[in-house]
Amino acid sequence: MVDWIPVIFVIFKFLVLGTGMFYAVKWHYDQGKKKENERRAVLRAGGKVVALFVLVLLGLGLVTFFVIKMLGMDLTFP
Repeated sequence: MVDWIPVIFVIFKFLVLGTGMFYAVKWHYDQGKKKENERRAVLRAGGKVVALFVLVLLGLGLVTFFVIKMLGMDLTFP
């Protein structure tokens, strides 16, 4: 008997990754056609996204640290 859950998840994974790769290639192709001013706007928007991601990651790390401290878990290295 075949376990269908891994088969379905692998197919779903390939579909999602394939779709993402298609749109990534399309986006990069379209960006090559844009003018210099538009390219600067895209780079500025990308920088904002990266900065937001780093801030969210830092915030998540701090929240995780304080929740672990509040629960009394041991944070010392052996």
